[in-house]
Amino acid sequence: MPKFRSLPFSCLVASASVSGAAFAAAPARPMPPVKRDATVVALELQPGSLSFKDRRDTRRVLVLGRTKDGVRVDLTPVARFEAATGLVKADGNGFLSPAKVGTGSVMVTAGGKSIGLPVSVKSMAAPAISFVRDVEPILNKAGCNQGTCHGAAKGKNGFKLSLRGYDPDFDYHQLVDDVGGRRVNRAAPDQSLMLLKPIQDVPHQGGLVFGKSSRNYQVLRQWVAEGVKSDVAKTARVSKLEVLPKNPTLPLPGMKQSLVVIARYPDGSSRDVTREARFTSSMGEVAEVNELGTVTAIRRGESAVLVSYEGQYATNEFTILGDRSRYQWAAQPQQNYIDRLIDQKLQRIKAVPSALCTDEEFIRRVSLDLTGLLPTSDAVRDFLGDART
Repeated sequence: MPKFRSLPFSCLVASASVSGAAFAAAPARPMPPVKRDATVVALELQPGSLSFKDRRDTRRVLVLGRTKDGVRVDLTPVARFEAATGLVKADGNGFLSPAKVGTGSVMVTAGGKSIGLPVSVKSMAAPAISFVRDVEPILNKAGCNQGTCHGAAKGKNGFKLSLRGYDPDFDYHQLVDDVGGRRVNRAAPDQSLMLLKPIQDVPHQGGLVFGKSSRNYQVLRQWVAEGVKSDVAKTARVSKLEVLPKNPTLPLPGMKQSLVVIARYPDGSSRDVTREARFTSSMGEVAEVNELGTVTAIRRGESAVLVSYEGQYATNEFTILGDRSRYQWAAQPQQNYIDRLIDQKLQRIKAVPSALCTDEEFIRRVSLDLTGLLPTSDAVRDFLGDART
């Protein structure tokens, strides 16, 4: 039985155990403190450019700062957007909306640095509200079509929607045609039951869902005012979700990272759906995420944020490092591709590998890992007595 003297098996175990949990212990030997410099030396924008197709097209831009010590920090909440030509306007959360047709650049300033954002606005026309791309995502985001609400097998209080909006045509007819169409009022949109319930102007078991001045209310109201038109038959649903930034690392607990969710469609078009997407953290004790897609680091570890929109899903892995000011990486011997993968993970989470284990430790660990049992005495003696390397 060959002995794997060159492979630090403890590293393999450590690498496997950190996924989705708090990272393990401190380095094997004391490290001198490493000075950090948080001065921002450069800015990065994601996406790197914006193109608005109409007046209702809204896009979020992430402003990321690169510090002298190589750390990337989210500066979106404090960034300033200045469009000299008045092409766009900002709302304070990193969302930009078009103001006039044209092409130009928006100056983005944060952390004492500035960078240009190329922007083009193709049209200022206001297209009709889409049931598939506007109304259904709001119902999903608000939880109306979840299994605990109207998406339940028998619905709720006489009103049923398809679970998580998987059947838009069914949902449309439930809203517009069911019970004599009393859920919408084309003549007086504000008197529509589908609007009065979520703002609690009439009793609603689900409580207050959104306010009358909210963006969600205005979109739904506009859809009713435009005649509750259906575009189910002619509107393609999203084919892929893209989440930015990809697999970010947060240096310390308490730090935040904003997300951008872009929906890709079969015809090649795209749309920012950050406001309409739903976010869930797999490890809430490691990282929390709010309804706008802002992740807050809680403690050292890893957590995956699940993003859902129109039946499509995407995951984004977050790594929270904690205080690694004493961390110093030393080159490790590379025997095979497993060593390379382990070292890449260890460098990413800023962990120093343990020393090479003894043969006795190796046979015990590998037996526990593969079988859940300690090795027999005969297996240990055979392994230790094998002179092959």
